[in-house]
Amino acid sequence: MGVSGELSRAEIEEFWAGWLEVNREAERTGDWRVLADSYAEDANYGWMYSHDEHFMAVGRDQIRDWAIGIEMDGFDGWHYDYVCTMIDEQKSMVLGFWKQRSGIVDDATGSEYEILGIGGSWFGVERQTSGADAGQIKIAWQRDWFDMPSTTHTFMQILGANKASDTLLKRMSVFGHEVPGHYHYDDLPSTVWPPPVERGDYVTQSPAPSVAPAEEATA
Repeated sequence: MGVSGELSRAEIEEFWAGWLEVNREAERTGDWRVLADSYAEDANYGWMYSHDEHFMAVGRDQIRDWAIGIEMDGFDGWHYDYVCTMIDEQKSMVLGFWKQRSGIVDDATGSEYEILGIGGSWFGVERQTSGADAGQIKIAWQRDWFDMPSTTHTFMQILGANKASDTLLKRMSVFGHEVPGHYHYDDLPSTVWPPPVERGDYVTQSPAPSVAPAEEATA
């Protein structure tokens, strides 16, 4: 999809306010697929499970069916509350930091089970210049991060307390490279770092010089 030049901060803020609203709708219904229209036709969306298991969806259809479909099915009642947002209008980027809470109450504490650690999403937004989305601001790419060991720990707590719903149990059984969108690092259809960052468009510090081999360094 073609994209135009810079976006104003006011335009990005307006887009972000709409993004937060549609997130609340997804949380209310338990169907995250309503978020799909916020992405460009050729957007890419990824995150990391381990050093050699990554998730990547390329294109709006894969994002709808995999990233906010298969990956999010079963998380009824879970909510991802954005606790801090940073907008960079010069780069057309948004950083959203969220807390991942389950909506499932821990009887011992009276509070919700929560994924500990810092989680968030990094977005690149662009105005589309062609096709049905011409003139609209859409997400061009998104990268998420979260604390995987903490996620596993919280899931085990929920299981141990016999608090997992049937839909959550089904979701927890979906893992591994055979799942759509799960790739070995070398097979990824897009880059771990967002494409413009991987290209070096925003390099702010030159790489450190290479370390000489030990035999040369001590010669």
